[in-house]
Amino acid sequence: MNHNELAANQRLIDASGRSSLNDARRVVIAAAIGNTLEWYDFLVYGLLALTIAKLFFPVGSELTSLLLSLATFGVGLVMRPIGALVLGIYADRVGRKAALTLTIFIMALGTGLIAVAPTYEAIGIGAPLLIVLARLLQGFSCGGEVGGATAILVESAPEGRRGFYAGWQVAGQPAGFLLAAVVAMVVTLSMTPAQIESGGWRWPFALGLLIAPVGLYIRSKLDDPAVFLKARGEVGAAAIADGLRREGRAMLIASGVSLLYVVSAYVLFVYMPTFAVRQLQLPFTGALFANAVANCFVFVFTPVTAAISDRVGRKPMLQIATLGYLLLTYPAFAVIALWPSLALLTAVQSGFAVLMAIYGGAVISVLAELFPTSVRSTAVGLVYNLVAVIGGFAPAVVTWLMAATGDARAPAFYVIAAAIVSGSALFWLRDRYAEPLR
Repeated sequence: MNHNELAANQRLIDASGRSSLNDARRVVIAAAIGNTLEWYDFLVYGLLALTIAKLFFPVGSELTSLLLSLATFGVGLVMRPIGALVLGIYADRVGRKAALTLTIFIMALGTGLIAVAPTYEAIGIGAPLLIVLARLLQGFSCGGEVGGATAILVESAPEGRRGFYAGWQVAGQPAGFLLAAVVAMVVTLSMTPAQIESGGWRWPFALGLLIAPVGLYIRSKLDDPAVFLKARGEVGAAAIADGLRREGRAMLIASGVSLLYVVSAYVLFVYMPTFAVRQLQLPFTGALFANAVANCFVFVFTPVTAAISDRVGRKPMLQIATLGYLLLTYPAFAVIALWPSLALLTAVQSGFAVLMAIYGGAVISVLAELFPTSVRSTAVGLVYNLVAVIGGFAPAVVTWLMAATGDARAPAFYVIAAAIVSGSALFWLRDRYAEPLR
């Protein structure tokens, strides 16, 4: 082979490598943006729960209206395991691209339904029923997002970078919360309460509907990973249920490992603004600011810690974070209960955000690496969303703990209990970070 032929072959190899890397980056962008939009649409409802309660659940009692509105938020949470199972099977049998495109379409459908739903004053009982239907669609979609996005990210990642690529799936969640918080804040500050109730509350949902085509377009340009296409051909008509039964031990370990991440997210982030207002007597706007700062830390540090896990392994990162939760959670709650201030609350939540980034950056890769390609999307989505339903009760549990004990530090006990469970599960975990995907 002469010099010109060698040079031509080298150019082909280089071009192929660049093309493969560009394809992988496109997958990251598509998964991260789509995931952010999904969580924006799912979470913005919670930020507008007070207004929605008044307009769609007017039962004569402000507290009852709010509880009904929040219960409807919970309906979406309960639907997530069902969405994880149905859309996960679809992703494992038909394709990652098809499933991810479908999830964002279903989410847009639910968000659009809320945006145009007539109020109780206009159509009576039909109004809350429409909201419930919309939340069912949103929860179903959100349940399918985690498994599909995680699967396509790890399967598309270059050698030795699965953690970094999968970390962007986790980073999309705080990004979605921040986007929802900013949009809700802009609406709240730019309109009077009367203007918000007369239709201004619809704008955040309309924005979610308008930006959905962006996610659909980006995801329509994806290709299914080669490792998935090969596995799909090998599996043939084998039932997904049989594959899940064979992975029972792995699913049990995955559930235990996931618990700390989910519980810490609900207690230390979702519940923290309520804790700050009710227990610490701090202003709600300040509590939201502290929460937003902490979410910024999660968003920035998660890909960094995920990349580190590609070098040192997932298990050491998870063990470090677990130890941090065990040692620091109680003292942190004791300090803010003794000296409540926005500055201290922001510092405490930011510290927890770093722990969450360390844990979250590794945990999603662990889930993906535990399962074979043939059931990866279904298994990851099902495990994560079943644990999320349990974690969703965390605010209610810690509220009861504080009432029963009279101790403002009680939420720490729930997080510590979750850390003990996850730490025990880590003992049985085999770290597969340096092994090829099954």
